[in-house]
Amino acid sequence: MSVASVAPTSRLLNQQPRQQRAGRRSLRVQAAGSTFGHSLRVTTFGESHGGGVGCVIDGVPPRLQITQEEIQYELDRRRPGQSKITTPRKETDTCEILSGMAPDGATTLGSPICVLVRNKDQKSQDYSEMEAAYRPSHADATYDFKYGIRAVAGGGRSSARETIGRVAAGAVAKKLLKQVAGTEILAYVNRVRDVEASGVDHDTMTLEQIEANPVRCPDPASAEAMYQAIDTVRTRGESCGGEVTCVVRGCPKGLGTPVFDKLEAELAKAIMSLPATKGFEIGSGFGGSRMVGSEHNDEFYMAENGEIRTRTNRSGGVQGGISNGENIVIRVAFKPTATIARKQATVSRAGQDVELLARGRHDPCVVPRAVPMVESMVALVLADQLLQHYGQCELLPRDDALGPDARVRSQFRQLAHS
Repeated sequence: MSVASVAPTSRLLNQQPRQQRAGRRSLRVQAAGSTFGHSLRVTTFGESHGGGVGCVIDGVPPRLQITQEEIQYELDRRRPGQSKITTPRKETDTCEILSGMAPDGATTLGSPICVLVRNKDQKSQDYSEMEAAYRPSHADATYDFKYGIRAVAGGGRSSARETIGRVAAGAVAKKLLKQVAGTEILAYVNRVRDVEASGVDHDTMTLEQIEANPVRCPDPASAEAMYQAIDTVRTRGESCGGEVTCVVRGCPKGLGTPVFDKLEAELAKAIMSLPATKGFEIGSGFGGSRMVGSEHNDEFYMAENGEIRTRTNRSGGVQGGISNGENIVIRVAFKPTATIARKQATVSRAGQDVELLARGRHDPCVVPRAVPMVESMVALVLADQLLQHYGQCELLPRDDALGPDARVRSQFRQLAHS
């Protein structure tokens, strides 16, 4: 094609109204809100009462060893029907891996990994009332405000079943972090209503202790009191909220970036994207606002192994938006489940004041099943940050890098190649 033949087309485009050209450009903006991450990108799909839900994970390094059973283990922790204090919906949540794995079924190819979980126990007839009227404090009304249409049965994308894709992707992220950096992520329920956990040691608690009871609190006495608190509101047709604490042990130093993409900012966005979240704290959180500097500052010291450590951890493992190698400690507040078996005043889709008695199967308290969801979102953030950090800061030798910290110079190499 000659330059002359291109020119008229170019002039024609330039003669179009600027508003029309701007409109065409605006179509490129992706604002659907179903994709998370930068170097490690996760897109979730599906509705609560549709054919299935799942995710596509893009950016996973090739040759990572992970099996379908490892992903299924995490999904089993999240699935409904685990006890009488969770939703009675009966789903096996059996996952199918459709792409991205080698024929051995245990090695990633580096191409997108698609995980599908088919829905099997839908009871869409239970949602006939919600089609006519909005559930107070639920996403029913705001979805209509935005889209003018919604999947009524099961809440569609606003249902917690959307988090199946997050947990599946989180299993992959956890394995990557463990293999490359020895990182461990553990969350537990630290409070239900006014019952708070006691005696939990963040350095020694284990997954087995957390999973030993249906509440997912590693302290047995606190777990029993929490269980009773949930069961009490359940029998009254009510719901209640609580808090989840997440601890990251062995996080590499240097994850996160200054200014807009600070590590705590990325974690806060990820956590607050989960259903029913209402609050986020890291380290001292809001309590730190009541201290003076000498009380709050974490003093440094040189450990015997040549590593820079802090004597306290009020920073929660992050300083200046970058991880410092100490435990990352965050707390997440969850509100009571919006759908309850009690009459409530609301508004119908026809614009009338009405009363609603909602049906359906719902958790009386979301926090026990939220534990693996919180872990997964934290893992996705850290894995994404790990890939970004490695690509920018670990390509060239660090032997002449400034600073006395011995761990920083080899924290990836000795683990990745051991």
